[in-house]
Amino acid sequence: MNQYVSLFNRLAVLACLGLAGCSSLLPSSDVALEGQWNSFEDGQKTFDTITPYQTTVEDLNKLGLDLRTTPNVTLLNYSDVLQRFIPSPSINSEELDTGVSDCLKAKMACRGFEINQRVVKRNRFGSFWMDFLGFKKKTDVTGWHFRGMVLIKDQLVVYKLVSGEPMIHELEHSTNPLGPFQGVGESTLRGLY
Repeated sequence: MNQYVSLFNRLAVLACLGLAGCSSLLPSSDVALEGQWNSFEDGQKTFDTITPYQTTVEDLNKLGLDLRTTPNVTLLNYSDVLQRFIPSPSINSEELDTGVSDCLKAKMACRGFEINQRVVKRNRFGSFWMDFLGFKKKTDVTGWHFRGMVLIKDQLVVYKLVSGEPMIHELEHSTNPLGPFQGVGESTLRGLY
């Protein structure tokens, strides 16, 4: 009976080793600041329909930009707007965009919001064993990041701004020549002190 258990254990280990050669066993992760858009372009299209001095807060709600229910929205009060556009006394407020200037002159009637939505996917690729043992790690990072700002004065949009990264694509590559022993020397020295 013990020899069957031993044989079964050996087969299980061999099966695991055979599967471990697959790069599909490498970790991957997704980060998403959720929102209503599936791409940077979707956010850009929505913001393209916003026209300063014409679009109202009610129009924003119809576009799906409801400050109470839209996820990942940062509300900006007058002080926040002031810090973003005039972070230093050396900046001349007369050189600001008309909408920003009007909003700041309105003081407490000025408010705004920022939308921050992103989707980032991280997929490891390459040799499972080199990755698992810590010798080489390769990661393909893809996604997009949308940031939009709207300033509102008395229920009317007076300014809008879009920024972000329409397409993120990065390749991360790290090499540790000593693999799992790379940090052993440092931790041993720390243990001596």
